[in-house]
Amino acid sequence: MPLALLTNDDGVHAPGLHALARAARDAGLDVIVAAPAGDASGAGGSVRCVLTDGHIGVTEHEIPALDGIPAYGVDADPGFIVRAAGQGWFDREPDLVLSGINPGANTGGQVLHSGTVGAVLAGTLNGWSGIAFSLHCGLRLPERPNWASATGLLGELLERLAGRPAGTAWSVNVPDVPQPELPALREARLCDSGAVRVRMVHRGPDGERPGGLRALVSEHYGEAEPGTDVALLAAGHPTITELAPIGHRAGATGYPG
Repeated sequence: MPLALLTNDDGVHAPGLHALARAARDAGLDVIVAAPAGDASGAGGSVRCVLTDGHIGVTEHEIPALDGIPAYGVDADPGFIVRAAGQGWFDREPDLVLSGINPGANTGGQVLHSGTVGAVLAGTLNGWSGIAFSLHCGLRLPERPNWASATGLLGELLERLAGRPAGTAWSVNVPDVPQPELPALREARLCDSGAVRVRMVHRGPDGERPGGLRALVSEHYGEAEPGTDVALLAAGHPTITELAPIGHRAGATGYPG
């Protein structure tokens, strides 16, 4: 059976990761979980790791929710974990990467900063295909996220992914609604900016707290161009976007080759 490496940017104990790992096993995949020991949100494609006495810390976890699936917490970002899996860490290299389920959408050009998406893109450097899953639930995790609405798409997506070239990377965003209420999956273009807006405010010290930058974060879905991931999510559709691999544009600089 194909081996799926399951990771995320929210940490090895994140419930969305556990839901995705169980669904991958139920879909007939061999599964191994290797995820950051703590929160690595916003890591993008970072290969940052923490060295202690020349080693990168790895802790094996027995997580009841995973029902026997091997799970490792790593002192590193998800991109590093995926790269390590292709550089001799495991006896068997993964065949694909599944990342998430991230609580919160990853849309538009802002996927550059997503550790969830970055893990899948790191896998493409080894020729592994992958899917990054995100649940569109706003900026705060609800009490009972509808993880099943995302995992319910996994079987169909794996069948379609098998027909794509090796090294294909998909980003999937799923509205946080009960599975029976989920509309059809739609292919989407990346919105230019994404839905999340961040405004930085520089505040001086007030006598009790030091000064510095404060981020004011909000989400906006009403102004996106039709056909983009942001617009389709706003209309309630789950979206899928195939991300272009990292490459180059020949002849663009005007200098001789």
